[in-house]
Amino acid sequence: MLNKPDDFIAPICHAQVEILYQDDAILVINKPSGLLSLSGKNPLNQDSVHFRLVQDFPNALMVHRLDFGTSGLMLVALSKPIVKHLNTQFSNRTVKKVYQAVLDGVLKNDNGLIDCAIAKGEFPLQKICENTGKVAQSEYVVLKRLCDRTHVQFTPLTGRTHQLRIHSAAIGHPMIGCDLYGTQASLAKSTRLMLHASELAFDHPLSGERMHFSHPSLF
Repeated sequence: MLNKPDDFIAPICHAQVEILYQDDAILVINKPSGLLSLSGKNPLNQDSVHFRLVQDFPNALMVHRLDFGTSGLMLVALSKPIVKHLNTQFSNRTVKKVYQAVLDGVLKNDNGLIDCAIAKGEFPLQKICENTGKVAQSEYVVLKRLCDRTHVQFTPLTGRTHQLRIHSAAIGHPMIGCDLYGTQASLAKSTRLMLHASELAFDHPLSGERMHFSHPSLF
């Protein structure tokens, strides 16, 4: 049974937030799996990426989030004008994000496009619904096949909540370790969600220079 929002208590995360790039305007960090992006309403869920960063960067503002179980690259603004500039880039879809994931089972095709509209379901779930959902598209490329799983690279063309997780389940290959859209079998194969934000590209808010960061997954 799924936890209600106020029932979830995040376990202690001992892994550190790794700062990969820093200047006067932005940070690019590597988020560990098992850490909230923002502190929750429950005081027991205070620990988060944002909570840790503001200890050293009091003006740090989150531009986007990664799910609790997702690891990988995140972009952080260091002032309100910078976060506004970066939010515009996200809204205009000029920010490129690439993910690596491990799916349950063996995918037959080497690449493909998953085109399934996503609508809000019963919290915290989303659902596939072509009638009421918003357009959601994810490209994938197979990186490696093993006997019971497939390592893929995802490039989301849209940015719906849980998009990659629900799209994986929609094609019959749920993400290993996914507690929301997986099966008992796929959930049992890993103690963490096998999803990692591996690439991030955007225009620097001050110089306009196109910046590209890559941080491969450990799985």
